[in-house]
Amino acid sequence: MKLSIVSPVYKAEKMIDELVSRISKVAEQITSEYEIILVEDFSPDNSWLKIEENAIKNPHVKGIKLSRNFGQHHAITAGLDLCKGDWVIVMDCDLQDCPEEIGSLYNKAMEGYDIVFARRANRKDSFMKKQMSKFFYKLFSYLSGVPQDGKIANFGIYSKKVINAINSMREPMRAFSPMARWVGFTKIAIDVKHNERHEGKSSYNFSRLINLALDIALAYSDKPLRMVIKVGFIISSLSILYAFYNLYLYYIGVINVSGFTSLIVSIWFLSGLIIFILGIIGLYIGKTFESAKNRPLYLIDKKTF
Repeated sequence: MKLSIVSPVYKAEKMIDELVSRISKVAEQITSEYEIILVEDFSPDNSWLKIEENAIKNPHVKGIKLSRNFGQHHAITAGLDLCKGDWVIVMDCDLQDCPEEIGSLYNKAMEGYDIVFARRANRKDSFMKKQMSKFFYKLFSYLSGVPQDGKIANFGIYSKKVINAINSMREPMRAFSPMARWVGFTKIAIDVKHNERHEGKSSYNFSRLINLALDIALAYSDKPLRMVIKVGFIISSLSILYAFYNLYLYYIGVINVSGFTSLIVSIWFLSGLIIFILGIIGLYIGKTFESAKNRPLYLIDKKTF
């Protein structure tokens, strides 16, 4: 049995040594056949040099350097494409995902589950990040129509058939956790320890979280289009009622001349609504255009193996 641990790396120069050391200690208790795949997503620091150093010292460490910053989920895809494990652990590099929990995830998987998600029972994040994450998952759940647990991210263990299924999905909009949920198979979530960030700050700010939620919703759901249809129907219905109301006022002599204010408000409101609808349609067309180009999901610059 071979175990693969895949971790995307970005601005993690000061964390890699400890990350590799702690993962190795846990992995060796499970099997001697394991690999630690670190995918450096064009980090601006010396993360790649640290990965190379660890690959030289530890034959279990394999480094992949992408040609530019493709994003966390594309980096995960690169690692999943090249991993060889019968079981695959996906985790972040910032040590908030506790490597010591790998054993618990593996033991639970051995009970017959294809996917074991790590649920962060007590998140060690700042108040602001917790609130941003909470808003993100509520927005994502609403737009996608699928309930999402904000305590579950990428960290978990996945069987080879799950990874093969995820790897078969080559759409350019990548989001590992939703994809892992979509493929099905037997799954469960267990509570794990969540640490404070070892160094630096998260690269996910409020704007990036909102954009990610919107991108994922557009990739996995047509609910925004359905919302637009509902809004259009409601406004059309209200406009008909308003028209009958004004006709009534006209016939009873209340209205002699049509109001300038109501006309301007109607024009501005409906024009804004039309632009909004065209914007949503444009987003879907844009995503279709991205898919039609059929570009590679990532490009590898260097490997240590």
